[in-house]
Amino acid sequence: MKVYLGVPRGFCAGVVRAIDVVNLALEKHDQPVYVKHQIVHNPYVVESLEEKGAITVEDVEEIPEGSTVVFSAHGSPPEDFEKAAERNLHVIDATCPLVTKVHNEATKYAREGRKVVLVGHRGHQEVKGTMGQTPMHLVDDTEEFDPPPEDSDTPVAVLTQTTLSVDDTRKSIEQIQKRFSNVIVRNDLCYATTNRQAAVKELCRLVELVLVIGAPNSSNCNRLREVAEAHGVTAYLINGPSELDAAWLEGIDKVGITSGASTPESLVQDVI
Repeated sequence: MKVYLGVPRGFCAGVVRAIDVVNLALEKHDQPVYVKHQIVHNPYVVESLEEKGAITVEDVEEIPEGSTVVFSAHGSPPEDFEKAAERNLHVIDATCPLVTKVHNEATKYAREGRKVVLVGHRGHQEVKGTMGQTPMHLVDDTEEFDPPPEDSDTPVAVLTQTTLSVDDTRKSIEQIQKRFSNVIVRNDLCYATTNRQAAVKELCRLVELVLVIGAPNSSNCNRLREVAEAHGVTAYLINGPSELDAAWLEGIDKVGITSGASTPESLVQDVI
């Protein structure tokens, strides 16, 4: 059997930065150090940090007053910072800089009087953080197209979640552009999302099966699996070797392997 590896794959710069932030906080501050939401969407990364003393919580109000908290890479709404100030928390913001860029764009275009439309997945932590910046309308490509109710000549600014499918995002943007005549598009898909999806498309020309290593709650991992399937190749998303089913490999000569932006390379090597 031949194994083809996607390049690039695995940790992006924003994930490395966020993990480093938690490790530095654990070294510098009295434990425990709290992390609001999973620092990145991978259980192995989260567990390794918790073994060192990090405590993951979903709500700022769960954190004892005066504690140190790291806000996750996905970004947080302003209300979380306000709650933290009320509780006298020492906040270390590990939001990915590319997500912060989207937050800044949202407030900029809102100030300019444009209706802000976010293309993203409802309920995802990054979307929660972005939508907290200013009033905006969400277009979710997993749902029926639901444009903003404003008139067609309303000035619109389109922003995107950073970890979406390149192809699905393009379709959503095209639908919005057909609905409104004055549209500024800031396609905010990050380079780690776009180049990993491009690598999967190349893999699909070579292999009969694609394995994406990563967590089921990781947006970018799910998109990699969907990209492979959209190109006619069977694909599975697995956390690691324990979830590998030998039956998938029966009669398969060429396997492609890649991993999401929050997946440690050690898990890829274990699967190989």
